[in-house]
Amino acid sequence: MVIRLSDLRFGWHPGEDLLRIPSFAQEQGEQVLLRGPSGSGKSTLLAIVSGILRPQYGRVSVLGADMCALSGRARDRLRGENMGVIFQQFNLLPYLSVLDNVVLPARLFQARRAALLQRSIHPVDEARRLLEAMNLPSTIAGRPAHRLSVGEQQRVAAARALLGSPPLIIADEPTSALDEESQESFLATLMAQVRMSGASLLMVSHQSCTGFPFDRVIGLHDLCVNPAPVTVTAVSTR
Repeated sequence: MVIRLSDLRFGWHPGEDLLRIPSFAQEQGEQVLLRGPSGSGKSTLLAIVSGILRPQYGRVSVLGADMCALSGRARDRLRGENMGVIFQQFNLLPYLSVLDNVVLPARLFQARRAALLQRSIHPVDEARRLLEAMNLPSTIAGRPAHRLSVGEQQRVAAARALLGSPPLIIADEPTSALDEESQESFLATLMAQVRMSGASLLMVSHQSCTGFPFDRVIGLHDLCVNPAPVTVTAVSTR
């Protein structure tokens, strides 16, 4: 399993669970959509899976690693080397060029760079291919990220996440800044690129995304049990 959650509990305030998930598992190569309204804990769940947050209780296994047992530094490295995260706020470096933003994971993490070099692909060439696959013009490559439209930033963030074929892609509301027609094109491209690399996709959205061939579509409310007041000891997020 690429992801396995057991007896997960997380809350921002003592005694109040935002998330209470008895179990969830995702297989390698599976594309899963989690749906839920705003404020239901979707982004929080992705932050837990990616190691940005730690739950107060339960087990989180991602890519064979016990995320609750790892230090903050180890979780950051695991995420950088083995997960491509499309953040809701994109998190592009504003004064780097589009091309430099996409290539950044290969410059920071040996595993992402090695995955390309094993196939005799230069990171810059792969970055250009991904930008083209995301229907962005070649002329955009040298433009600073802060000069992009919101929709362009979203596509660049997706290209960066895919660089180096990480085994797990995590996408937080990746179509939120796109109109309906652009959403369809973007999702079709994203899912095709994920399948081509053999990666798993865990995506959350408040939208239905009907018509797309996710292996599973799950309502977050179907994963969670009704929260009950509990007293737990908070664990540091670092």
